[in-house]
Amino acid sequence: MKNSHTNIAKIFHWGFILLYCYGLLKQLNDLSQLEDPNLLAFEVIFASLFLFIVLIRYFYMRRFETFLGAYEPIPLGHKFVAKVIHKSMYLCLALLPLSGLLIAGLFQLGAKSGILQNLAIALHEFSAFLSYVLISTHIAAAIYSRLRRKGIWTSMVPLWSEVKVISPSRTKTKALE
Repeated sequence: MKNSHTNIAKIFHWGFILLYCYGLLKQLNDLSQLEDPNLLAFEVIFASLFLFIVLIRYFYMRRFETFLGAYEPIPLGHKFVAKVIHKSMYLCLALLPLSGLLIAGLFQLGAKSGILQNLAIALHEFSAFLSYVLISTHIAAAIYSRLRRKGIWTSMVPLWSEVKVISPSRTKTKALE
């Protein structure tokens, strides 16, 4: 069994984190900022690139086992929950740029306020909030897996790795020194 993700998968994972954080840092404070045509164009390009990367990442990563690197069989219930969380993350991460593009499109068409713009903004804010919750859950589960020495952490994270130690009685793991 393969015990680690490919380098491309790791680049997608860690590179996307940087892109997501950049999106958080550069977010708009006020919709009126879209009056600047250069900023509007940048936002559309950024949202399009973000969506493109989310889709490429999803189609690339779905070929991998959810618990790649696990030293022991994973219960079906855990696999189901993990898949739901991962797919929900992809959905809300795709909704973020889609709703952002909808906001920009409505703004460009002159709908700077009103029910459609308010719905687009609400969808965008909900997607952002849900992404915070799901990413936090993902991080907590990864840390829990690492603390329990399940082997999953090491398949994706380059720090605080663990190695499989085989003893006569059973398989154990320990942190690399």
